[in-house]
Amino acid sequence: MKSLAADHAACAEVLRRSGSSFALPIRLLPAEKRLGTTALYAFCRRADDIVDDASDPRCAAAELDGFEARLRSALGGDDVDDPVLRAVVDTARRFAVPEASLFDIVAGVRMDLDHRGFETFHEVEAYCRRVASAVGIAAIHIWGFLTADALEAADSCGLAFQLTNILRDIPEDRARGRLYLAHEDLRSCGCSPADLGGGQPGPHVGRLARMYVARAAARFREAAGLDRMLTTDGRIVFRAMYGGYGALFKAVRRAGDRIFTGRTRPTRAAVIAATCAGVVLGPRP
Repeated sequence: MKSLAADHAACAEVLRRSGSSFALPIRLLPAEKRLGTTALYAFCRRADDIVDDASDPRCAAAELDGFEARLRSALGGDDVDDPVLRAVVDTARRFAVPEASLFDIVAGVRMDLDHRGFETFHEVEAYCRRVASAVGIAAIHIWGFLTADALEAADSCGLAFQLTNILRDIPEDRARGRLYLAHEDLRSCGCSPADLGGGQPGPHVGRLARMYVARAAARFREAAGLDRMLTTDGRIVFRAMYGGYGALFKAVRRAGDRIFTGRTRPTRAAVIAATCAGVVLGPRP
């Protein structure tokens, strides 16, 4: 028998199986907001998996079309046979999450199906806004915010986090035939995509790494202002997530041009320590 409790339990299982670093911060929320944030995470994970686990892009596109159609139907009041969609629609109604943010998330992962690279950094940011900033905007509706300025700060937070992901995942994305750095930036640094391949990086890639690290750092500084714009519940979970991602960003920054040859990972102890420090001390860009 279908029930909201069972739907949200299914989302909690998605989060548990993922091993995501977000699991610890989400636990800091009160029960109702924890359920809603977990449903949002499971929705994002489901959309990502449709694309990342697909062996045939055409099949993945058809599956993503169906997923989006079921989301639209569920938001319109129809019953759908998907506990994650039922839970995220319940969350959207309960917390007035903008429906557009959910469709932006789907549109973002769709961009990975036929990824041909980005010519400009503006295009990179547009991608980040769909796959990450839209998540942040949805999340702060669940957590609670005090001023409309929080939406802009959440956008910056999504950009900061996703740029960090891009820098961390360069070798893994390259193996999938994807590059999320703008071609105009490669040219301005005297690089080509071939310079980012395995083995010894080309002589100019350090400049490229520093350019993207500086951009992410600027977004982290802008995102720090979100701390004073959230309710107490939201502030605590934001601080935890900001601290954990801050640890990842620091590892990326220390790695320099090694981000092009190996996936950067801070130790689990470093992430936990940064998460706890973030909760106590607030965001430290």
